Amino acid sequence: MSITHKPLDTASASRPRLLRLDMARAIALIAMAIYHFGWDLEFFGYMTAGTTGQGGWRLFARCIASSFLFLVGFSLVLAHGRGIRWRPMLKRLSQIILAAAAISAVTYYLSPESYIFFGILHEIAFASLVGLLFLRLPPLLTVLVASLVLAAPHFARSDIFNQPWLAWVGLSTQLWRSNDYVPVFPWFGAVLLGIAAARFSQQFNLLRYLAGGIKPRFLQKPLCFMGQHSLAFYLIHQPVLIALVFLYAQIAPPARPEPHQLFTQSCIAGCSQTAGTALCQQFCSCVVTELDKAKLFEDVFIGKLNQQNSPAVQGIVTLCSPEESAGQ
Repeated sequence: MSITHKPLDTASASRPRLLRLDMARAIALIAMAIYHFGWDLEFFGYMTAGTTGQGGWRLFARCIASSFLFLVGFSLVLAHGRGIRWRPMLKRLSQIILAAAAISAVTYYLSPESYIFFGILHEIAFASLVGLLFLRLPPLLTVLVASLVLAAPHFARSDIFNQPWLAWVGLSTQLWRSNDYVPVFPWFGAVLLGIAAARFSQQFNLLRYLAGGIKPRFLQKPLCFMGQHSLAFYLIHQPVLIALVFLYAQIAPPARPEPHQLFTQSCIAGCSQTAGTALCQQFCSCVVTELDKAKLFEDVFIGKLNQQNSPAVQGIVTLCSPEESAGQ
């Protein structure tokens, strides 16, 4: 999702817009909306907790995030490959940062135990700036660095990164609960692959294949419009979907489980964004048990205590986190 840059190669003002790139971005946005609708149904209790964090749903989510970040890297080359246009770049980057900060604030208010502290927008902001360093490097070298970034969580994890302020790196040995966790490692690797792909496309004159339209023609205009306004779509679609599911819940509410079951379901749903369901079930069961032992469950359940304001809760999370966590 090139939330950050418009898909134009500034080498020539007369170059036709790469419509197929816009449409690819739109298709990724539609896929994201489908996934988020499933997540909303799960959040409101219409689907089993953890459903969207495992199996085909989990693979679907990873493919969506990868495609967005790949397109960020690709578009970064098109927008700044022949010289960084600092003014529009900084203006767009500031919009992304403000949007990311707003999402963190809203999700912290609504769900402090699993708020979005480094999600897709945070990653795009980081990648849009750091990715500039790779615009002039040989694409093969960029591919090599991308491979290292993608593989790093499998060989470079360390307890050093278990501090909350380093959670954005993605190399910790414990689980971080978040409804959208897209750390630098491994996700920046997808951006680098997009940069390399765009560089190769320029070298071998392949960009012309992205300039054409699609059939049926009636889909072209709405898809292009959506792809050209990706940030607005990203910010608007989820509140709209949540509102729709909320309204439906007022008419036909789902069966509500008791507090321990509800907390466990919410815990698994957040944990499943970064680890397998089996690990999450073990982790969340442990957390509930230890909170009960410490007589902290009720305060955590009502939102009075959380990892950020209670060392005791943070200690329980650390105690229950498996040493070998998957999905980072």
